[in-house]
Amino acid sequence: MSKQSFFHRFLTYQKERFPFLGHGLLIAMFTFSAVAYSRICRGVDGFIDWQDFVVGFIATLGIFLLVRVLDEFKDQEIDALYRQELPVPRGLVTLGELKWVGIATATIIILSISIQHPSMLWMLGLVLGYLALMTVEFFAHDWLSARPWVYAGSHMIIIPLVDLYASGLDWYLDGARPHFGLLFFFCVSYFNGMVLEVGRKLKSPEAEKEGVVTYSSLYGVNKGSNILMGFLTLTAVMAAVACWYAGLSPISYLVLGLALVVSTIVVTQYKATPVKAKSKRVEIISGIWTLLMYGTLGGIPGLLNYLLP
Repeated sequence: MSKQSFFHRFLTYQKERFPFLGHGLLIAMFTFSAVAYSRICRGVDGFIDWQDFVVGFIATLGIFLLVRVLDEFKDQEIDALYRQELPVPRGLVTLGELKWVGIATATIIILSISIQHPSMLWMLGLVLGYLALMTVEFFAHDWLSARPWVYAGSHMIIIPLVDLYASGLDWYLDGARPHFGLLFFFCVSYFNGMVLEVGRKLKSPEAEKEGVVTYSSLYGVNKGSNILMGFLTLTAVMAAVACWYAGLSPISYLVLGLALVVSTIVVTQYKATPVKAKSKRVEIISGIWTLLMYGTLGGIPGLLNYLLP
């Protein structure tokens, strides 16, 4: 155990496992986009109360931090055996310390929502309840472990559930019904999660580790790459339908098309020569893809809707 204070050790932990700056920007875009897309679909100008948005951002950031912390508990045995370079196995932080981080995070989320928009606590309950089931792997650890796509797919449901809360900062607090187009926005969020999941787990042969499941080790580089390109295409199709429901500019479709072309080129380059540098590019482009999806569907149009009602 390091002699540094917990604060300094936690700063190192977050840098490695949940970088607040990078994740914060993505989650802020995620939250803003969900709200903005809902307003655009409903034909409402402007934006929600900024206090509601700030609390919404704190809640969504906190929820995804909880996912990270709870994963440390869920994966502790595998990490201790095969990933001893990670913060918990190498003793940077302990699970006991992370337990208090989780308790503090959950408390902040619950108190923030209780004070600012208490009527939405039931939505938070849905998210936290599902997160609890994820942590115990739905009481079917062995069954899920033998079925990696069911495992990944079941865990990604948490993202549209958080979307439900984020978009509800608009429609629910306004006393309206959710627009049908949100269904496709939620699909984009779900498949964005799959893109990130597969994109970060396509490795070069020398980067594969015993006991660590990757899609390149499970299916090989070629099939793993094809799976990722399939998810990219499916996400783009869902995003195009979401654009249509929101009546977005034709430029949105152009952005989606260009993003798909560039992402496909990056994945194809990795597929042809699966070296570490190209594997890293696949991971990076998966993150950029996600930002572009949210920026296209709600981020940029929502900002314009706010500035130019």
